Amino acid sequence: MVLGAIVVASSFSKKEENITIEKLGEQLFFDPILSEDRSISCASCHKPEFAFADTSAVSTGVHGRKGSRNAPSAMNVSARESLFWDGRAATLEEQALGPIQDHNEMNLPIATALWRLNHSARYKRLFYQVFQQAADKNNLGKALAAYERTLETSNTPNDRWMNDEPNGMTEQQVRGRVVFREKGKCFECHFTPDFTGDEYRSIGLFNGKEHNDSGRYRITKKPEDIGKFKVPGLRNVAMTAPYMHDGSMKTLREVIDYYDNPHGSLPTGINRDSVLSGPLGLTEQEKDDLEAFLNALTDDRFVKRP
Repeated sequence: MVLGAIVVASSFSKKEENITIEKLGEQLFFDPILSEDRSISCASCHKPEFAFADTSAVSTGVHGRKGSRNAPSAMNVSARESLFWDGRAATLEEQALGPIQDHNEMNLPIATALWRLNHSARYKRLFYQVFQQAADKNNLGKALAAYERTLETSNTPNDRWMNDEPNGMTEQQVRGRVVFREKGKCFECHFTPDFTGDEYRSIGLFNGKEHNDSGRYRITKKPEDIGKFKVPGLRNVAMTAPYMHDGSMKTLREVIDYYDNPHGSLPTGINRDSVLSGPLGLTEQEKDDLEAFLNALTDDRFVKRP
């Protein structure tokens, strides 16, 4: 029994000696040590099986507190120019530290988080192995961001179709791509390889009443930014329901129906983008095709095999 314990301990130590910044970040991402009552981790709201998004409209933090916005996917964010729905973080390192300190999320001052890490024999050793120094605000953010940068996906039917490889898109998905780029006007906002232009747009989900999150305006205080939110990337979008900044739409079809006639769904919406100035007039077949294309953006790791 003692010999077995020595072998396990030796093996564990050997693995830790070769730890990378990405692996350290992964351990931190899944460790509740970074929350006030040690009840949740980053992965509690960014669930790996759902493309690192949440399945609730808004996530539940410590002490059962509810957030105010939907937790977006933490995948395919390495090329993003700003983070969070309102773009308040300029780098992944800055973004990674945000939820730890947020009152409704993990509610832990960074100073306390660092105290915990530096008083953990294991983490103290790991930080010295990776950074040659104790944990501080800078390298904590670096470690978490390094792990998030590994969460890139490119093995989708759409990627294979674009590269003329086998097992690409179906005929219906190809038709849906045409709708996406033309009649559906989706490509106006969702371009680049990750299907986002890193812009801020308003789709009219702000009316100052039941929809009262003014989005980007909270950061810039510019009237023209009222109701604008960062355009999310669409890779793995079929895995990340519910949708929109408030998680108010449960399915992709509900999202498509809204875009088809946003004024009909929310006539009191303020500052709606000119792209959505009128109904798109999509047929039911076109909606089916568009939804099929959006499913073609799902990475193979999320597709259930027989």
